[in-house]
Amino acid sequence: MAVIESLLQFLSTGTLLGSLLLLLVLYLLSSGSRSQKEEKEPPGPKPLPLLGNLLTLDLKRPFDTFFELSKTYGNIFQVFLVPRKTVVLIGYKIVKEALVNYAEEFGDRKIEPGFRIMNDKHGILFSNGENWREMRRFALSNLRDFGMGKRGSEEKIIEEIQFLKGEFDKFEGKPFDTTQPVNYAVSNIISAIVYGSRFEYTDPRFTDMVDRANENVRVLGSASMMVWE
Repeated sequence: MAVIESLLQFLSTGTLLGSLLLLLVLYLLSSGSRSQKEEKEPPGPKPLPLLGNLLTLDLKRPFDTFFELSKTYGNIFQVFLVPRKTVVLIGYKIVKEALVNYAEEFGDRKIEPGFRIMNDKHGILFSNGENWREMRRFALSNLRDFGMGKRGSEEKIIEEIQFLKGEFDKFEGKPFDTTQPVNYAVSNIISAIVYGSRFEYTDPRFTDMVDRANENVRVLGSASMMVWE
């Protein structure tokens, strides 16, 4: 019995050492390949094998981590989300220059696996190329027919702001999370423009619908979905 336990312990130790050795080899290989390209690529923190820079990120508030990294690496830097390299742009001027002056280079959107499955590469947010341009033209044309950009839509926005202000007043100046009431307000503006009516913030059908949509976005953009690709 003692011999069997010793053998199992040796095998488990050997497996652990083998895994550590494999990770070390991967790290050395990745470091070598990066050193040849680092002159052409933005700076950034060194990634770990397989995990990339995930351990250095606050996955609940990654933008806070990106802001702190920008103090060290500048307004343009790169991080590795698992094995995927991601270039991060910080600041209004940098983002505007990328999206306006270099619109073609930065025009494509990264479509995550969950969104690809749900939308099959359709829709304005989840497509690229000619398909995206056609969907955008169609959406803008129909939204203008509904009054987008006209005086009527402005009045609906101002009206909804009064309801939103009423929600904020309920907290009597105390700190609170504005996410939910703002989401309800935005959804009501869309509803008012498209359907001609709005919902009360206490309507369970309305709140459930908006909350489910937000939860889907949260899950599809979570760290577990980043790992699955």
